[in-house]
Amino acid sequence: MRRPIFRRRPGEGTPMILAIVLVLLMLFCAIGEFSRLWIIAQGVKEAAQQAVISTVNDNYDDVYHAVREGYAAGWYPDGTGRWDESIDTGDVYGQLSKTLGLENAAGGYQKISGGEVEYTISDLSVVLENNSLGSGQSEGYTALVEIHLEVPVRFLGNLLPAASMTLHTEAKYVPLF
Repeated sequence: MRRPIFRRRPGEGTPMILAIVLVLLMLFCAIGEFSRLWIIAQGVKEAAQQAVISTVNDNYDDVYHAVREGYAAGWYPDGTGRWDESIDTGDVYGQLSKTLGLENAAGGYQKISGGEVEYTISDLSVVLENNSLGSGQSEGYTALVEIHLEVPVRFLGNLLPAASMTLHTEAKYVPLF
């Protein structure tokens, strides 16, 4: 004779329902924390992209417009018939700090919200790739930025090891005329 899984006695399903509710609550907490991490990473990446675009645009005045050859580069004549490279890496940390409301800390810059560290950015790397004059090839006047992002992870009231990632963004100067 088969025994029914769910009997008809009142209250027997309560532990199973409570277990299912707790599992769903933990699942929603995990999804919420993942969403928080993703939103922070996207916001920092967009702010870094805005800062690198600003850096490239700040270099426009030193760009030699070689319209005939179809490329641009950061060079200026030195007065002796030779050309010297003219590149300004800009103040990416300063722009990120202003845009995101960061505070300077020992290991980089931190976003503090409600008395707790929301995230930390550090290890900024700015590389400007300049075209060579007279090469005939156009690689473009490009700025590359890499920044390390560390976000503390909280789950069910506990502080877990921080999520750590390196964000990469780049911008390329293209003369319109």
